Amino acid sequence: MAAEAQRLGMARLGDEGRVAYALTGSGPFLLVAPGWLSHLELGWAIPADRVFHESLSSGRTLVRYDRPGCGLSDPYEGPRTMELELATIAAVTEAVGMDRFDVLGWSMGAAVAAQWAADRPDTVSRLVLYGGWATGAAIGDEDSRRHILGLLATHWGLGSDLLTDLFAPEADAGTRLGLAGYQRAASSAETAVALLRLAYDMDVRAALPRIQAPTVVLHRIADRAAPVSQGRALAAAIPGAELVELEGRSHLPAIGDAESVVAEIRRFLGLRRLRSSMPTGLTARQTEVAALVAEGLTNRQLAERLGITERSAESHVERIRLRLGFRSRSQVAAWYVATGPHE
Repeated sequence: MAAEAQRLGMARLGDEGRVAYALTGSGPFLLVAPGWLSHLELGWAIPADRVFHESLSSGRTLVRYDRPGCGLSDPYEGPRTMELELATIAAVTEAVGMDRFDVLGWSMGAAVAAQWAADRPDTVSRLVLYGGWATGAAIGDEDSRRHILGLLATHWGLGSDLLTDLFAPEADAGTRLGLAGYQRAASSAETAVALLRLAYDMDVRAALPRIQAPTVVLHRIADRAAPVSQGRALAAAIPGAELVELEGRSHLPAIGDAESVVAEIRRFLGLRRLRSSMPTGLTARQTEVAALVAEGLTNRQLAERLGITERSAESHVERIRLRLGFRSRSQVAAWYVATGPHE
């Protein structure tokens, strides 16, 4: 599975401006309804996130998008509703030319994906729901929801740190720091509050029995953000749905044992299982250089280790950075570590 650049585009959402979307891979379409916040460009620079999505792009054309007012999409200050969520999917699928496709919805995107599948059964071949819920009222109690919304509104920085710890407890400190910054870059505090409030208000219980597509529900047993009981509720209400409970505490699918999440999704979609050691798409020499970058070596130290000039070492690093679509050598190092183990 070679690393590749994502192909960005914009879809017109009526009078509400444009929403950004990204395509990776080739083959039948797999639409991803995202979680709370997203930024297509910055997310692609987070190694764990990129490995996860590239793993789903092998054998599929993966279609991801930023909600109105998030990431690369145009600003949006209107109301946040399920209707807007569904209109966003309609705009993206029309722009890409998608008639029938598989759908992966995770976190609040799982509720959106479920509603879409119930309302538009002609468009959905297979449905994957990860870390979702049938009713947002089951996400914590009323006091905790009010506290989190208030914290986000008054202190976006502290609020994003808190939610990152909740969403990704299995991530290392550096990754959590990066994820918190990513959330703040993805939207304003006002948008973050409005979307989280929508997540808490979502209730798709009436729609679930109308879903016709073959469905698998994936949920980590110790998910700290969405209780596994809600995954069970989704599977119980969707006709013929399969429930797969996974080990782990992280809510974000790309954090923790992401390999198991990918394996279950690919199994359900009828795709071959990927090797546990995912290649980076680099040549043998570039992989060797990336390993040394991950060790923290400077260009001069690289040159000494490899017996080449410092200028050649710099050129190797630059070509690796461009091939992987990264902006810095620190991202190359993080990518190499994230795609391990290496022989």
